[in-house]
This record gives sequence, structure tokens and C-alpha cells, in this order.
Amino acid sequence: MALATGAHVGPYEITAPIGAGAMGEVYRASDPRLGREVAVKVLKTAFLENRDRLTRFEQEARAAAALNHANILAVYDIGYDAGSAYIVSELLDGQTLRDRLADGALTVRKAVEYAVQLANGLAAAHEKGIVHRDLKPENIFLTTAGTLKILDFGLAKLVEPTPVGDVGSLVPTTPPGTQPGLVLGTLGYMSPEQVRGIPVDYRSDIFSFGAVFYEMLTGAPAFRRDTPADTMSAILKEQPEPIVPRVRHIPPGVVRIVERCLEKLPHMRFQSTLDLAFALHGVLSSESEVGLAAAPAPSPAWSVRSLWAAIAVGTLAALSAFAVTVYVRRPADTDLLVKLNVTAPAGTVQTDATTMRVSPDGTRLAFSAVTADGVRRLWVRPLNAVEPFPVLDTEGATQPFWSADGRSLGFFAGGQLKRIDLMSATATTLCSAPQASGATWNAQDVIVFSSQGQLHRVSAAGGAAQLLVGVNGARQGATLVYPTFLPDGRHILYLDTGNGGVDDAAIYGAAIDSPDRTIVLRSASSNPWYSRGYLFFLRDTTLVAQPFDPDRLALGGSAVPMAEQVQRTSVGAPSGAFSVSDRVLAYRIGVGARGFPTQLTWFDRTGKAVATIGDRADYGDLELSPDGSRAIVSELDPGTGRDLWIFDLGRGIPTRFTSDPADDEPAVWSPDGSQIIFGSRRKGHFDLYQKASNGGVDQEVFADNRDKWPMSWSSTVLSARIDASGPTRWATRVSKARSSP
Repeated sequence: MALATGAHVGPYEITAPIGAGAMGEVYRASDPRLGREVAVKVLKTAFLENRDRLTRFEQEARAAAALNHANILAVYDIGYDAGSAYIVSELLDGQTLRDRLADGALTVRKAVEYAVQLANGLAAAHEKGIVHRDLKPENIFLTTAGTLKILDFGLAKLVEPTPVGDVGSLVPTTPPGTQPGLVLGTLGYMSPEQVRGIPVDYRSDIFSFGAVFYEMLTGAPAFRRDTPADTMSAILKEQPEPIVPRVRHIPPGVVRIVERCLEKLPHMRFQSTLDLAFALHGVLSSESEVGLAAAPAPSPAWSVRSLWAAIAVGTLAALSAFAVTVYVRRPADTDLLVKLNVTAPAGTVQTDATTMRVSPDGTRLAFSAVTADGVRRLWVRPLNAVEPFPVLDTEGATQPFWSADGRSLGFFAGGQLKRIDLMSATATTLCSAPQASGATWNAQDVIVFSSQGQLHRVSAAGGAAQLLVGVNGARQGATLVYPTFLPDGRHILYLDTGNGGVDDAAIYGAAIDSPDRTIVLRSASSNPWYSRGYLFFLRDTTLVAQPFDPDRLALGGSAVPMAEQVQRTSVGAPSGAFSVSDRVLAYRIGVGARGFPTQLTWFDRTGKAVATIGDRADYGDLELSPDGSRAIVSELDPGTGRDLWIFDLGRGIPTRFTSDPADDEPAVWSPDGSQIIFGSRRKGHFDLYQKASNGGVDQEVFADNRDKWPMSWSSTVLSARIDASGPTRWATRVSKARSSP
């Protein structure tokens, strides 16, 4: 029942009605005790009939009252009078954002200014653990003084479901999320997790923020469709109409913020509202002098000029970070270059940089890492986020690769090829894939992968894998690795490591449904990548890009250096720690790259450096002898690859242990220190060899067509890792002298 002027609700005297909503009526009132004007919201009688809802009302109102922030409606009091519950708040002069949007979109500057205030208010609430759950233009008030106020914090849970007769913001909130499967929010501004009726957190508010910000900029709802069902489907599966075609003067920085807020997956959005507010402040501060004018849209192709501009600078600490370079070519013949370091996840002890992969749209980086508990899993770092996040259900995963639409990741684990949908976070096994060396996934949901040195194809839905017979039979005994699809989804590039000769390795191109293949580049030293008219590959440890015609499978022009000292694998088929996608290049500089010297150093138990051994060089795979008097280490020689050296630690004098042109690494000592077993790629793959530690003849211990590396040697057992794709181990009994497997 509407209250008449002069009526009292508790100590408050009603002076005029303001409006009505799903929760009740709102009145202007006078507070005679403090002599101020307030707003009184009188809740519907139905709220009093449910004690549990009244308890929640009190809790939420008290929580909202604790939010003392300029961009949040101040709550003064709650109470009960004559069978009614009421809430008292500050009285505002102005209009709701919904009323303002009736006149069309806001100016870009005004929209960004209001977005900053909205983010600041949300950040203050989220810091206290309060989530709005029903952010929409009706719950945002614009005062005549230019201040934005967020209304009804925490009260959205109380609204009863009503029949759906329209879409957009006209469909109110349903009961609280304490009941599984119930939808909480306002249709058109709900997050995907709200649509699914699953528990939500502050990132749900960030999605709703994105929908509101989009509407402020464009004047049109982001997800409004003809029916409620279509609107819910759009929230779950569709992207809003691009902003730039709607309003061409909106700067790219603003567009990127909106797009990130509207990511379907919560972990792809801003991970805190403080970060969101910081990004918005950055837009205002960096673009205020130009009136938030947009930069011209990037052209669809790379250019040599932008390639040269894209050379990253600086050195990254080993095992700590990736360098990510983003290129945007502008028509005005100027280059925009964005460079950032991607740090390894906190608590990780090993990061597999050589198999990192940039997503097809250039927004995310996937890699595998091992945490302190010894578990290896996949991690994804959105390039506009601060921290990477772990991908659940990917224990043991290595060598990730993206689906063409960027919604799923493929990977290898336990000798099997698997995929995981990032929305459902549930992994599915596709087929067996022992000794894997790379994979690629096209838009037709065909996956091509390398297993045991041969290329196979399998459906992304799973099933029996099929050999690419023509390609695999092109050269007997060859090892084919690191396939990557070209844009047509039919042709692939891959590396043929050959049979061990220096000039044997080459990058080839082939169709997956044809027995023919075309040589693209001889003496290739790494995995190939194609992007926007260029082939990317390593020359030793220099990453270069050369013009490439994917239709003719032919190179043209000259190669342009992109980065120096790019890390390479130390074992297995040669592979560089880099990935290319769209206008994004990710690579790693670190141990394993020629020209990146390290120093052998003794440390005491407190971590203090006490002495150095030998000269600075590119060392790896250090192993101390059982008595601690010697150390064997691999060292990169630019002319012959990696060889093994033994250091006399007392005198600091090194002695060459191997000199074969093939890579020799790693090595383990026998328990008495008289013998050494090491890996060597003399036959195109790593086999095991044994040699007396004081010199002598190399003796083959174990050889087949699989890569294998020694891990440890006890008095009775030698343990060796057989393949690079999973946890497989090979063990054989050995004597203290030469053994027979």
C-alpha cells in the first residue's frame, strides 16, 4: 500500500513518493533527529513472511552500510514498522543510468569517467567480500554533480522470480545462489556463470560491468536478443557486435578493456576490480591529451619495418620469464610495439618454455610448469593479466597446443594425446601418443601430431589415429616432428630431423591428404612457425622471419633477425622456445642459447657465493662426481654443438670428455665415479653411451629409434628417461663397469 505524505515509517516522515520497484516503494523522507532528507525504501509485505529472507536482508543491509565509499549509495538505517521492513539511505539528485541511456550513448570521455567511478565502487565492495550480483543501468545513479553511485548492493538476492515477458533489464533477479541451479541476476547483464546457475564471485560483477560499459559506449545492450532464451544463449556463446564498427572514435585501449571484461571464462577477465580500475585510469591518463581519440586500425599484414621494430631487448633470467612482443602496423607508416615479460607462476620449480604456445587470437600464452609439489600441469597467461592461472585436470601435461577457435587446448600426458575445453575444464583422451613431439589443430577439428618420430592425424573428437603414410614414407628412418597447420587447414609445415647428417635436417611442407611433400628450407635448426606471410625459424639461436608463400610452399626475399639468444632444447629434436600467432611473438632468452654465458659457482649452505670455477660459458646439465672432486657439464661449442667437459674442482681445470659433432648431454656418474653414461644424438636421436671417466673409447649402451637420457645410476640400477612427452622411465641392471641392457 502506498504511503501518504506525512505518514511515518519509524522516526522518518514521508514527504513524497520517488518510485517503485520489484522490492517495494521508495519515498523521500525527513529525518527529524538529524535534520536531513533521506530516501526510505519500504519492502513488500512478502518479505516478512520468510524469516530466512529477513535474516539475509539484515545481513546484506548491514554489509552495504559498511561500504563507506563515494561511489556507493550510503545506507543509514534498517528497521521494521507496522508490519513493514524498510531501509534508509542517502537521498540522491539526478537520474539513473537507464534514464540517461534513453537519450543514446554517452560520449567516450564521459563513459570512461563513469566507468572509472563504477570500478572504484566495485573494488571497495569486493575488498570487503561483497558482490553485487545485479549490476545494471537501473542500479547505477548519476548525480547532478557528476558522481556515479551504485545502488542496492547485496540486496539483489531478495527479489522473487516473476514471469518473463521481455528481455534486457526487464527480467528481475531470482532467489539467492544458496540453492543450486537457480539463476541470480538480470537477464542481459548476467555473467555466463549466473546463467548456468553456478556459484559466482566478484568476477561475475566484472562481466556485468563490461556489459554496462559496452552500453554506455554504444547505446545498445551487449546481449539483448528477441527472446529470453536467445539472450541467455548469447551470453553463453556469442560475442557482442564489435564496438569499433559501431563507434569509430573509441580508442583501442577502451575496446580491449570491454572485451576482457566480457570474456566467457571468469579467469580470462580482470582478476581483480582494482586491476580493472587501474587499467581505466591508465586510459584516462595516457589518452587525455588527445581527447581519447582512437588510433587507426591495424593493417592485415606484417611488414619488414614492423618486423625490425619488433626486436625485443633485454635479457630474461633463466627459468623465470618469457618475452612477449605484440606488433601492430599502422597505415601512417609508424609502428606500435608492445613488449612485456611473462613471469613463471609463483611456486613453480620448472617451466617448459620450449613448448609455450600463443593462442590463435594472440591474447593468451599456454605452457606447462611443475610446482613445488612435483605436479606438472598446464598454465595459461592472458597477456593483459598479471598472473597466469593453472588449467585443472591437466596433471602430467606437456606440449600444449590451441584449437583453431582458441576455446580448447590439446596436450600430451602419460603417453596419450588429450584435449581440454577451457569452459568445462574437463580433459578427454583422444588416442595413444607415446614419444610425442608437437601437434597442431585446424578449424576442421583435425589434429596432426608427431609420435615416435612419425606424423599422425586424428579427429579432435577422438578415435583411431592414422599415419600420414606418404609423408612418413618419404625417407626411411627419418624423424618427423613439430607439425603446424598453414591457414588453409590442409597443408602443414614440419621438421624432418634426418638421419644425423649436418645437412640432413629440413623444414618441409605437405598436404595431409597427399603423398607429396615440398622442401622449404634445408639445414633448419628448429620448429617452424608461419604467421601473416612470414616463416619463423631459428638459425642457431637467432630467431628470424622470412617472407613465405603458403600456397606455393616457397620462401622469398631475405630473412630478418627477430631476436638473439633464443633458448633451444638441450635434448631431443631441435626446438626453439618461441611461438607466433596473429601479431604476437613470444620467445624466451636463457640458458641453452649461444652467447648467453653462465658461471659455475660454489655456494655455501646459507646461499652465499664463495668461489667460481672456470670461465664463463654456456653450461648445462651439471653433475657432481660421487666423491665431490669432479663435475661433468655440457658446454655449447658454436661449431660442433654441445660436448661434455669434466672439471677438476680442486684446481678448476676443465678437460674435454667428448668431441663428437653431435650433441652430447646429459651425463651421470657410476657410483664409484669410474664410469660415465651420457646421451648423444649421433644417429639422429639420443642413444646412451658409456665411457671411463678418465678417458677411453665411447661404447654404445642402449640404442633404438627413441630418444633417451640417463637420469641416475645406483649400484645396481641405471634409470633413463625414454621420451620427452611423459613420465616413462627405462631401467636396466648394470655393473660398475660396462653393462648390457
